[in-house]
Amino acid sequence: MTSRTFTRRDFSVRLAMLGSAVGLAGDWPVSAAPDDISRTAAAIHQEIPIAATAPRVYDALTDAAQFTKVTAFSTVPNAPPARIGRAVGEEFSLFGGHIIGRHLELVPGQRIVQAWRVANWAPGLYSIAKFVLQGASGQTTIVFDHTGFPSSEAEHLAAGWHANYWEPLTKYLH
Repeated sequence: MTSRTFTRRDFSVRLAMLGSAVGLAGDWPVSAAPDDISRTAAAIHQEIPIAATAPRVYDALTDAAQFTKVTAFSTVPNAPPARIGRAVGEEFSLFGGHIIGRHLELVPGQRIVQAWRVANWAPGLYSIAKFVLQGASGQTTIVFDHTGFPSSEAEHLAAGWHANYWEPLTKYLH
């Protein structure tokens, strides 16, 4: 009998592969039959230029005190303070607990990957939010991909990222 220990990276990769499904990792057979494929999830891709260095953008997205200041420019300006863990595996809670999740990968100044959900989604339903920070000469482009959320939420989420993250972040870092 062979035993295998799974790392956080293994977990993250499997979670990303499963999209919105979260389960125990194992050596299970994978079927490629067309009726085994869900078509109920959607994806968002956005590229946002920010006039700030990548480390400043990273800190604004991962430091609770700074993100709370960002929310002052959002559609929820009086939201309770953000709670954001600083290490992989730690949780975050934003906009008074409306957005919750856990960090899957943190590379300071470069990348943030999160298991991300709206609090009123079905229990256990998580999407993946990935922020890649590409910086040069004091300018950063956030290459953002959000996958695995219910397709019925796509328009609302795409608009929400702009209104509650990108526009407030731009104003905060200006």
